[in-house]
Amino acid sequence: MNNGLTNAIIAYIMWGVLPLYWKLFENVPAGEILSHRVVWSFVFMGIFVAVQRRWSDMKRILTSHSTLLSLTASGLLIAINWLIFIWAVNNGHVVETSLGYYLNPLLNVLLAVVFLHEKPNRGQWLAIAIAGVAVLIIAIDYGRFPWVAISLAVSFGLYGLAKKKIKQDASVGLFSETAVVLPVALGYWIYLAIVGKATAWTLPAPMFIELLLAGVVTALPLLFFARAAARMSLSTLGFVQYIGPTIMLILSVFVFKETVSPVLLVGFALIWTALIVYAAASMRATRLAKVNGT
Repeated sequence: MNNGLTNAIIAYIMWGVLPLYWKLFENVPAGEILSHRVVWSFVFMGIFVAVQRRWSDMKRILTSHSTLLSLTASGLLIAINWLIFIWAVNNGHVVETSLGYYLNPLLNVLLAVVFLHEKPNRGQWLAIAIAGVAVLIIAIDYGRFPWVAISLAVSFGLYGLAKKKIKQDASVGLFSETAVVLPVALGYWIYLAIVGKATAWTLPAPMFIELLLAGVVTALPLLFFARAAARMSLSTLGFVQYIGPTIMLILSVFVFKETVSPVLLVGFALIWTALIVYAAASMRATRLAKVNGT
């Protein structure tokens, strides 16, 4: 198993179980959770970068307008994604978050074709078509416009594209992204203090310590994802992503007791069929490339 694929699998397993963590704070508003997530991620990554002694890389970022612009865009995109995800999990929409991350691989392929000029083979296009039908079935069965799912897919798809465009160490890049949205998070803290609506600071000590760990919980899967994105094609990376929403779907049914219709299960089966077809087509393309190379 190549290093990029290993990193991707670890990242998506971590993201898949993340709803269990955010459910601990369901009585805290999503915006306030997000602000703590940003601040403690910044602190954790600052320590991480300091230990690695990568401050010279930070200086290079500040002198490169294109890199700074890309990191600003990726920072804003991931913050938007975090906010929607936290709100959805704590308001009983775990199934829809799962749908959003099932949609994302299809969007990744579109972005890869349009912006990165990747060219899926016929087997991969077949897999994409099967997955597209599955997502359409799921969306129709859902009964209303799945704005949470669409927003999660678009924000994370564009974030993945931005990460492909940034030639920067994963830890330095993530530290820079959190630094971009840090002023907004701190400003929101000040606002909550002024209006007397700061909830997190009143949590019991054990729960507040768990909230402090948001930096670690946030940073680790993003570090693995960044390393995977640097080593894999965007379209393949997108299909490995099915690990995450599958775990979320299982949690929504067996842990959070959300309703899942038989039609949704049919869509689920089709998506995994698409994943198998895509993997088989990709492996065949790799073998042919090796043969032609020799």
